[in-house]
Amino acid sequence: MNIPTVDLGDLSSDDPSRVERGAAAIREAFGVFGLAYVKNHGVDAAALERFYDAFGQFISWPTEAKKPYGRADLWYQRGWTPPNTEVAVAGNGQPDFKECYFAAPYPPDESSALEFPSLYPENLWPPDAPPYFQEGLMTLGRALHEAGLALLRGAAMALGLPDAAFTGFCERGPHVTRALQYLPLKPSQVNTGILWGEEHTDFNLLTLLPGGRFLDPNARPASKPDEQSGLYLRTRATPEEPKGRMVRGTAPAGCIVAQVGQQLEILTGGTFLATPHVITAPGVPGWQRQSAAHFMHVHTSTVLFPLTRFRTPEAIQNYAPPVLAGTYDIKTLVDIGLAPPSALDQLGYRHYDRLNRMRTDGTGT
Repeated sequence: MNIPTVDLGDLSSDDPSRVERGAAAIREAFGVFGLAYVKNHGVDAAALERFYDAFGQFISWPTEAKKPYGRADLWYQRGWTPPNTEVAVAGNGQPDFKECYFAAPYPPDESSALEFPSLYPENLWPPDAPPYFQEGLMTLGRALHEAGLALLRGAAMALGLPDAAFTGFCERGPHVTRALQYLPLKPSQVNTGILWGEEHTDFNLLTLLPGGRFLDPNARPASKPDEQSGLYLRTRATPEEPKGRMVRGTAPAGCIVAQVGQQLEILTGGTFLATPHVITAPGVPGWQRQSAAHFMHVHTSTVLFPLTRFRTPEAIQNYAPPVLAGTYDIKTLVDIGLAPPSALDQLGYRHYDRLNRMRTDGTGT
């Protein structure tokens, strides 16, 4: 099965036939696979390699040196995520074999930060970070974000919606860029079913992946160690293939990958499906992988529910009740282990204690 490649040059062209070619590629890519390859995206390959070098230097620091940047109080939405922290909702409970670093490529929206402080915190940087670590992650995030906006405009056109139907929801959203280091397996762990990343769907609007690289047991960039390791996705279920089909996600040279998230699935009433995907580990020990992802989100004050065009009885049943995106984010971060269960206490009315104080000692003002 061939995953379509979307040329952002087609989407911005003055030639209607090119625009339709790009829109048709999006309809098939997002409708069947939940994933598209994207070219003419603006991500600088040399800068990406330079950033991975800097990120690798940070990862090599002793755990004690990285600990101050592992902020559970921020739900790991900024700074370092330690290994064995995140768990895929649909996985078997095994934490992902990875450690990460989160940053927001754009300043947080001040009013939204008052409403959702743990979704809009300030960035966190080590003062002695390796050269190009901060600049590289920020530059990468902004380039991926711009490519994502172009792709979302194309997705709206592909569905016959106004150009800004999806990008309008993105303004001032809690977008984050994440660097990931998948960790080496020991000889006793390889070929035992352990995965670098359990099969899951992303909960945001759109995920942009610039491509990663493998590191050999000496931590040097190298070609992939075997044919089994890497990104695989599950296609949409059909009567002939009710489980879908597992397809290897290997982008053509010079392309990045774009994945549909749950928020885009909800807004389109399932016309575009969030991409189930898994990161498999190699069958040989000692190898690592570096990669990155930019997660585009709708604004936290957006109501997540199918747009009017897609509000069929089936879609309403599948995606009701409507939910505030910020509430949806909090619930999912609890589900995947980044936010504590107590974060759910923020949802709903939180001032019952005031009535109790008024009834007992009159201090409930």
